[in-house]
Amino acid sequence: MAVLEENSKLYTVAEFDTLTEKSDKLQELINGEIYDMASPNEIHQRIVMHLGNRIDSYILKNQGKCKVVLAPFDVKLNEHTIVIPDVLVVCDPSKMDGKRCIGAPDWIIEVLSSNRDTDLITKQALYKNNHVREYWIVDPKNEKTLVYFFEKNDLPDIYTFDTSVPVEIYDRKLSINISELLKGNLT
Repeated sequence: MAVLEENSKLYTVAEFDTLTEKSDKLQELINGEIYDMASPNEIHQRIVMHLGNRIDSYILKNQGKCKVVLAPFDVKLNEHTIVIPDVLVVCDPSKMDGKRCIGAPDWIIEVLSSNRDTDLITKQALYKNNHVREYWIVDPKNEKTLVYFFEKNDLPDIYTFDTSVPVEIYDRKLSINISELLKGNLT
């Protein structure tokens, strides 16, 4: 939910940083508007944790250069946008400054909760326009995963939780089955 009042100005990242530096609230800046983020539920957190572990294990096993980072961690996409994806994978170490990722990660995963419209519509367009290569939207309620690989297609591939989802940025050599992750089968 945006916290701006009608006729309010749009914020820059610098202004957002000043306004939020002493706040305990988790907030994002999207196209100059500040949004409060709701606390995630248990299934959301379990999916995020297992996805992060699975991706990190793959990167380590293959001696990859990419880093996986879990929320809360800021991504500065432009001078009016700071987002906090649930999972992000960054393959260019120069984008990481210790505090946030500057520029588009290679892969972003959002797990749907109370912010469905933001993740499905607003962030999908934002990530596409800012050159995120791959974007997953994991929907626990409907047990589906939408996968956008913007380098090839604007339309998502849709997978059920019991289907293995190939990761395009890794040339489909990594695939993730959400149902298996939730059961604890991390192979």
